[in-house]
Amino acid sequence: MNIGEVARRAGLQPSAIRYYESAGILPAPARTNGRRRYDSSVLQRLAAIQVARQAGFSIGDMRTLFQGFAENTPLSARWQALANNKLAELDALISRAQGMKRLLEQGLTCRCLRLEDCELLGF
Repeated sequence: MNIGEVARRAGLQPSAIRYYESAGILPAPARTNGRRRYDSSVLQRLAAIQVARQAGFSIGDMRTLFQGFAENTPLSARWQALANNKLAELDALISRAQGMKRLLEQGLTCRCLRLEDCELLGF
């Protein structure tokens, strides 16, 4: 398949495929007369990349998923290691967002006329 066909099948722009190659998360394809030629396995890799993106994995995370483990490490073990790290990040993000929400809600009740009078600021 050429890059256009792969892009259509995967629902991506060809530039995204080229970017994934340059980022090291999609193997460089064989070339015929200077043109990229892909086999069908690229569609599985692109599907895995899409799932990883939906889970919030960064390009670096995806590079680790595909290349950062011993070759015989099962995909499930790779995913679990990265997912545990991502869940910890999300827990911290959720906690921070909840704190921001509480502060904003408290601020909605503020009727202070001067900064010095504002309890939210700790004065």
